[in-house]
Amino acid sequence: MLQIAQVLKSNGTDGELVMGFREIAPEDINLKEPVFIIFDGLPVPFYIESFSKRGNTKALVRLTGICSMEDVDEITGKAVYIEEDQLPEMSLEEDGFAALVGWMLLTPAEDDEALMEVGEITDFMDIPKNPCIEVETENGAVIIPLHEDLILSVDPEYQEIIMQIPAGLI
Repeated sequence: MLQIAQVLKSNGTDGELVMGFREIAPEDINLKEPVFIIFDGLPVPFYIESFSKRGNTKALVRLTGICSMEDVDEITGKAVYIEEDQLPEMSLEEDGFAALVGWMLLTPAEDDEALMEVGEITDFMDIPKNPCIEVETENGAVIIPLHEDLILSVDPEYQEIIMQIPAGLI
């Protein structure tokens, strides 16, 4: 099982909920396959009845059996899983920079001989003429422009990108 999302809150009073996704874009979920929420140590399957993407990492979702605000309250904060074989393979060639979500961002240290870990890339924002990545650092989330002049190297095998980050961003 692989965690793909977390139930964030209810949306209205009729069982619709907001899910925050991680490592996988909401549109990459196979809506015909169940998602799982752990209750008492056991994965319980739920099928997605409706799904509406909200931004790059969130979606409004209606699950089978979740019909009221009380039902949503019971699962709020819980992780949502899929079986690992349902996860689509992403590649830079096919998916572009969106495939960087889940990768580690590194930058040269001040001595320029070692690398410093900045954090995990948690989102890609395809802003026209200014694509950016969101990185979860130890001081919180930061947005960094993804400009080719800043990229020093990309390593798909280790899922790492090394960038020269402008001063003041991290």
